[in-house]
Amino acid sequence: MTDPNLWNQLFFWPIINLLMVFYKAFDAVHIPGALGFAVIALTIAIRFLLYPLMQAQLQSAKKMQNLKPHLDAITAKHKDDKKALQQAQLDLYKQHGVNPAAGCLPLLIQMPVLIALYNVFYHVLQNGNMAKLIAELNQVVYAPWLRVQSLDLSFFGSNLAVKPSQWQTHGWWLLAIPIITAGLQYWQTKLMMPQVAPVASADSKASANKKALAVVGKEEKKPEDTAMEIQKQMALITPVMFGMFAYQFPLGLALYWNVFGLFGIIQQLKVNKSA
Repeated sequence: MTDPNLWNQLFFWPIINLLMVFYKAFDAVHIPGALGFAVIALTIAIRFLLYPLMQAQLQSAKKMQNLKPHLDAITAKHKDDKKALQQAQLDLYKQHGVNPAAGCLPLLIQMPVLIALYNVFYHVLQNGNMAKLIAELNQVVYAPWLRVQSLDLSFFGSNLAVKPSQWQTHGWWLLAIPIITAGLQYWQTKLMMPQVAPVASADSKASANKKALAVVGKEEKKPEDTAMEIQKQMALITPVMFGMFAYQFPLGLALYWNVFGLFGIIQQLKVNKSA
């Protein structure tokens, strides 16, 4: 934490200092649970900071989803000519003003910030040695008024360093935290899934014929069908994974995940509505 390497100076220390600014502000007005509100405020601040990048990423993904029926038609038309297929896809992207790689750059830019944000919360809440933590914090803050003599980890009667896995000694209600975390993650993942449009009667017959052929082994599964199945599996696996993380990590991290996920849901709803 105190090592003056490039990662700490560019990402870790600035976020630590921003967290301490919020903590000092809430503590100055004697708000109970100042650290918890500081975690929420920092998460919202980072979310708003990354909003343009996330918006560009989500809009790009939505445009690609909207083009899927056209891409499926092109794939069927040029399935035996890869060169013609690639050219037809490029023409389609150009016609609709879509860049398939447009969503990658915003993701790459925001990832270091998100990783550093997670590392800050993990380090503060998982440290275990309060005296050492306070000494390290006071060593990396940018101004003397950001230094602290103590750090209150309580938030609405709970300790932000407590893990839901300790529910036997701290209360069964802690089991609701990973369930909420998994539920928010599932909701967000479902919103990102492409919506299946109603199929016309003629297409329904064709689809039925395809299913019949697939049953008798006369038609292989298309790559896009496989990709859709993988996406559906991820929609189930990811929430379970985050729920397990929330069960094993301190409450403060779940607080960060849930606030971040809630704002992600709101942003995704806006993107889906405007598309």
